[in-house]
Amino acid sequence: MSTYLPESLKNRIVFADFARCCYCLTTEANSGIPMTYDHILPVSKNGETSYDNLCLACRTCNEFKGDVTEAIDPLLGETTALFNPRTQKWSEHFAWSLDGTRVEGLTAVGRATVARLRMNNPVIIVARGRWVISGWHPPKD
Repeated sequence: MSTYLPESLKNRIVFADFARCCYCLTTEANSGIPMTYDHILPVSKNGETSYDNLCLACRTCNEFKGDVTEAIDPLLGETTALFNPRTQKWSEHFAWSLDGTRVEGLTAVGRATVARLRMNNPVIIVARGRWVISGWHPPKD
């Protein structure tokens, strides 16, 4: 289902999110695929189409997230809420691997989000590797 977003709201989101995925921090330039607008709490679960409930997401993160709001932490085996980029700080839940190609979950929320959204899929790891070789450094929040 497609939801209409006014240009002013789109622009506010792009500016606030630094034109990158709020989950894996990938940019369009890195992935080569346009960003999507993700309902953090999906419309199917009564999520509103408002700034506080929308963020930029790369196509991969958005597709694997779907209408899911929680997932299993692979370390503890417990269900936990997914990362909310409007209410939580990225660096408290995630870190970059030493080589800058993988996102690592630091908390149950981070680990569950990395696993559910497949934030380290082989395609994006290769893309991040190309950027690292060219002198790119992983973004910070």
